[in-house]
Amino acid sequence: MKPKTKKILYWSLGSVAAVLLIGLGIFLLKREQLLRYALGEVKTKVERKYPVTLGLGPAAFTDLNTVQISGVSLVPTEGLRDTLLTAQRITASISLRSLFARRPVFSDLQIHQARLRALKTAAGDDNYGFLLKKRGAVTAVKRDTTKGTNYGAVLNQLLDAGLDNIPGQADFRDFLVTYRSPRHTATLTMPQLAIEDGDLSGQLTVVLDSVTNRIGLTGHVEQGDENLDVQVFGQNRQPVILPLLQRRYGARVQFDTLNLSLAGKDYDDEQLTVRGAAAASNFRLNHPKISDSDVVVRRGGIDFVATLGQNYLALDKGTKVRLNKIEAYPQVSIRLRTAADLKGRYDENTLNYSPRLRGLLLAATVESAETPATDFFASLPQGVFEAVQGMQGTGKLQYRMNLALDMQRVDSLKFDSALKKSSDFRITRFGNTDLRLLNQEFPYTAYNDKGDSLKTFLVGPSNPEFVPFSQVSNYLKYAIITAEDPRFFTHKGFMEKAFVKSAIQNLKEKRFARGGSTLSMQLVKNVFLTRQKTIARKAEEALMVWLIENTRLVSKERMMEVYLNIIEWGPSKYRWPGGERGVYGVGEAARFYYGKQPADLNLQESLYLASIIPKPKYARQSFDAYGDLRRSTRYFFRLIADIMAARGYIPEAEADGLSRSVSLTGPARGYMAFAPRPDTTRVVAADSSQFDPINLIDLLNTGGAPDAGVNAAQPGEAPAPPPKN
Repeated sequence: MKPKTKKILYWSLGSVAAVLLIGLGIFLLKREQLLRYALGEVKTKVERKYPVTLGLGPAAFTDLNTVQISGVSLVPTEGLRDTLLTAQRITASISLRSLFARRPVFSDLQIHQARLRALKTAAGDDNYGFLLKKRGAVTAVKRDTTKGTNYGAVLNQLLDAGLDNIPGQADFRDFLVTYRSPRHTATLTMPQLAIEDGDLSGQLTVVLDSVTNRIGLTGHVEQGDENLDVQVFGQNRQPVILPLLQRRYGARVQFDTLNLSLAGKDYDDEQLTVRGAAAASNFRLNHPKISDSDVVVRRGGIDFVATLGQNYLALDKGTKVRLNKIEAYPQVSIRLRTAADLKGRYDENTLNYSPRLRGLLLAATVESAETPATDFFASLPQGVFEAVQGMQGTGKLQYRMNLALDMQRVDSLKFDSALKKSSDFRITRFGNTDLRLLNQEFPYTAYNDKGDSLKTFLVGPSNPEFVPFSQVSNYLKYAIITAEDPRFFTHKGFMEKAFVKSAIQNLKEKRFARGGSTLSMQLVKNVFLTRQKTIARKAEEALMVWLIENTRLVSKERMMEVYLNIIEWGPSKYRWPGGERGVYGVGEAARFYYGKQPADLNLQESLYLASIIPKPKYARQSFDAYGDLRRSTRYFFRLIADIMAARGYIPEAEADGLSRSVSLTGPARGYMAFAPRPDTTRVVAADSSQFDPINLIDLLNTGGAPDAGVNAAQPGEAPAPPPKN
């Protein structure tokens, strides 16, 4: 290279280097000024978007493009003006190009020792409500007591507020969140929470109402995106507990792992449609009204299409629920009509309900896919179907259910439920309970309402008190069938119409006033299950009855025979000469009340025994002080006798000539201690008239209907009668 050329090259390189050095010098001299401008732009942007004052402490570059801000605060200017957020130090990268263009773009956000303090007063003021307002909106959606709540608008605001404020890159270290309100306190501690290119990971400790959860988080979420995927799990192999449900509803709910995903949402015409999925492992639920033990689902999930609107919630077509290996397709709609919707006219039967429930309109359908029998039994939740755990079979099972309830027309309640089996369904192995027990002699233990055992006896020929079906008076068989279960010999364990009538009465009275159980259900409850009135026990009872009736494990005659020999039929405090307590079975009942054999019972005696089955401990209340039947019991005699005659169980002449009285000639008469009748023939000096004794109880008991709890059926199509003796 020529010397002249080298000289030119050196001058050129030197000039470029000089320009770069001059430019760098200018940048280094001006970048603090540009940084102050950039932070001013951030402050202006935030304060325009939200009603807050953003405080920023001293800021400086720590290297070429990394900025550190010492001290940040966020204070609302509306509502409760209490500091919402503080941070000791924030470090972020800034794009040099955007800085020179005076449109600063920050990334790789690191927040150290941040403190977010959310407060809500008893008056309803708070320091965080502005975050729930959609951009550009004047006020957040509030509940209108006359129009109710638009659940779609509320959820849409929450989703928008959450998704719009997620940073693209962030690293939170030693982040503390606290919440205080008159009803709840919560503390959330995050040693570290990182978001990198939308990937989320972190650990946190949540203390809510004295319940502590140590939680791990992983997933993917991006700012402004309507798709998210998050996994929540307990650390150190501990479950995650939901304390709010326990405090409000008394239900303990927990899980090991929860996967939640959102696939999209549409908000249109005041309605929000959300699509997504949720799945949990080792889900546990405990509530005394559901079960006396934990209800456990090892693996469950839902793919949902949900619609929310004004007083409206629904699971739409396309929703699928997975319960271990069972798949079901529910469609549910719930509408909570307000007083304005109903124009203030409430059904009088719902006046004792809360205003929200008075307007309830509920519709639900569920249909499961056909499931192999063994998989079906194995998939049922633990803590509900304990008796069938381990059961196996061939063939397939499919469940369906339809429900329609209008609380303003309770009498219009519609409900039907069915478990369908394929033609090749067979039980090849029984589970924890062998239902074939009913076909053989077995020990039966009677319990009181507290669960204490009273006596144990054999149900079979080796027990001298056992009475075969053929040796029981037909009067008693027919009276019980007519009063308790008129379709016993023809149905397959259930009477949906009777169940619906019972549900209607229970809804009207807001209590368990009528059971609606068939004899099959009563038998299964007494032999295999506890007396606890829980949803789990009723569900287990229904499945066991279905298995017995639909596989013909036990004949109807044998079921009736066992029923007659085990049911409670008198006061549990009574002691027999041998020291045994209570009156159980038809043999003891016939002897206790009448001192005779069950085969010798007449119509009146049988009607009385049938009348006290729902409440045997209160058998004394069927009589007045002198041992005469009360009006309600006489009504029962007349009603059941007429139905028996209409169905051909007894001649009409026998029903017409029925004496509505009964004579107790067994130990019951002395136990009940009737008062002696006063002498009404004695002439009183001041008045020669004679009067019958006045019974104030009978005067007050003037209703024309039988006592509540008596399952008296109305005449209808006659079922097939039981076999004659």
